[in-house]
Amino acid sequence: MTAYHTAGRTAPERLLLRLEWRVIRRLDGRLAGGYRTARRGTGTDLAGLREYAASDDARHIDWNATARLGEPQLRVFNEDREVTVWLVLDRSASMTVGPPGRGKHDVLAELALVLARLFSRGGNRVGALLYDNGAVRTIAPGTGLAHVLRIGAELGRDRGPAPRHRGTTDLAAMLDAVARLATRRALIIVISDFIGDGDWERSLRRLAPRHEVAALRVTDAADDELPDAGLVVLEDTETGEQLVIDTGDPLLRARLRAEVEDRDASLEAGMRRAGVPVHRIPTTADLATALIDVIVSTKRRRG
Repeated sequence: MTAYHTAGRTAPERLLLRLEWRVIRRLDGRLAGGYRTARRGTGTDLAGLREYAASDDARHIDWNATARLGEPQLRVFNEDREVTVWLVLDRSASMTVGPPGRGKHDVLAELALVLARLFSRGGNRVGALLYDNGAVRTIAPGTGLAHVLRIGAELGRDRGPAPRHRGTTDLAAMLDAVARLATRRALIIVISDFIGDGDWERSLRRLAPRHEVAALRVTDAADDELPDAGLVVLEDTETGEQLVIDTGDPLLRARLRAEVEDRDASLEAGMRRAGVPVHRIPTTADLATALIDVIVSTKRRRG
């Protein structure tokens, strides 16, 4: 997505206008409402005291009242009516995989604009962290249409020349970067293909207790399947490493399939241990339908 003007509209404006009709109108009032005040009773305004129960967070015990009344007393807070949302957007090389006009980076841009528009229109503040293998761009939380379009414009900026020595995406560093930004409780939505390395599970397990975290995993068939095209030269989009392979070799195809299954199983297990839901969004998916499935899954998980 390149930021340029045509008939008085920038590319982010044209994309958002298309998404308004195709996606946002079908989701309006559902997504932001589903996530607002996701953790009840942990706001900043003290509402009163009640007797402590075994399932309560001991950090909220009022020790002065407990000493005075002789029974453990819990501070109860009013619910937050709004939430700060951080969009963590993976801009690494592997996100360029996919057909022209519908690569993973195109889906990421659409997801970012839809989510920013819906949450912002619901009165929530939305910030964004664009991560590209160590290069971090940050957009401070804000509201309104102009702010949403700014996020779209940042996504449309050229990445610039690829570094001479590339490596796989450090997913742990990406999560650590948003942890430093989100100083107060927030909803953090990570949009990535989660192809990378680093001890991301440890970073995620540090992040999840303080915030509500959701992962949208953008996938493309090219990540998982090897076409039978004879001898081809493959280049790793993350590292730049090239390799000549015989795509018709059944042993090679079986090994690659096993590696893909192991990768997916490891990701699912790590997310489950961290208590973070991961939602798969293929590049071929209808975006509105995919996000409705996310909402339904989120409500079912809470219920």
